[in-house]
Amino acid sequence: MHVPVTIIGAGLGGLTLARVLWVHGIPSVVYEAEPSPTARAQGGMLDIHDYNGQLALEAAGLVDEFRGLVLHGRQAFRVLDRDGNVLFDKADDGTGGRPEALRADLRRMLLDALPSGTVHWGHKVTGARALGDGRHEVSFADGSTATTNLLVGADGAWSRIRPLLTDATPEYVGTSFVETYLYDAETCHPATAEAVGGGSMVANGPTPDVAINAHRENGDTLHAYMQLTRPLDWFAAIDFTDPAAATTRIAAEFEGWAPELTALITGSDTAPVLRPHHTLPIGHRWERQPGVTLVGDAAHLTAPNGEGANLAMLDGAELAQALAAHPDDTEAALAEYEEAMFTRSAAPFDEALVMESLFGDDIPEQLAELFKDHDQTA
Repeated sequence: MHVPVTIIGAGLGGLTLARVLWVHGIPSVVYEAEPSPTARAQGGMLDIHDYNGQLALEAAGLVDEFRGLVLHGRQAFRVLDRDGNVLFDKADDGTGGRPEALRADLRRMLLDALPSGTVHWGHKVTGARALGDGRHEVSFADGSTATTNLLVGADGAWSRIRPLLTDATPEYVGTSFVETYLYDAETCHPATAEAVGGGSMVANGPTPDVAINAHRENGDTLHAYMQLTRPLDWFAAIDFTDPAAATTRIAAEFEGWAPELTALITGSDTAPVLRPHHTLPIGHRWERQPGVTLVGDAAHLTAPNGEGANLAMLDGAELAQALAAHPDDTEAALAEYEEAMFTRSAAPFDEALVMESLFGDDIPEQLAELFKDHDQTA
């Protein structure tokens, strides 16, 4: 096999790939557009699932390190109506299969588990081209290039590597999040902190076009997403460079909701950030092309469903394992990896598997009925 493996993107998928390759004695180099590991906030918490993300961490030999990052108690889960009434409440008893950790901590864990110099920071990719015989050249914004015999795009939704394999591009799915943070919530917004509880909270309205999702991060920080089903031009009419005006406009969509819930937007300590949801076609795949493949959102972007980071990590781990299993036949390894990844990404969202991961064998009938009733109004 030609080495080192060239990975574009130092997110969780790319870093998991690099780590599992290293476990198997295969060198890699990672190119990342960000100038440093701390140049940008990495987002909030992730629940790492026992049926995909945790399997990747086992392959990476990092289960103990991961357990040290888990924020205990954050698997608590509750559902509220728009009046703030608690419809369902489950404490974190330590038996759930989706422990929570901060994305930034997970990324740091993976970086610390790689040899120094593996990640080349400040390398923004502007394009890539095939050179023949499975070789590719990657161009960077600073004018430099890199040539490789094995190229992996782990560069997310707007991948610069994807065009080597497919013409597919992400499309807007019709829903967006507006992201906010409340700091010192126990002191400044005690009613809101009580409503969210110790873990995650979902508040549904009478119609499915608006909802609020929130969770507790470190200490009493609350991280929230106002979910709205609206066209992109509706959001384009909102000036998000004017935080006060944007906050007022988004809050108007939740008129009549309990104040402890609307405070997640009106009381935000950060400017509201628009997060539109895009997807690649479900079941999207490509013909095998020598010397290049994709992992994570670059390969199978979907709207947020709690699986994205987990699947990216599993993709990285399985690709590395396939390469290790076929040291003299890289193309066989890529074909094996892609077939498994295509099958997984084409499968419908498995609600039963998610429920089992959350609640074990005793899935609450009350919760199942609650979501069933809400789905029927969609």
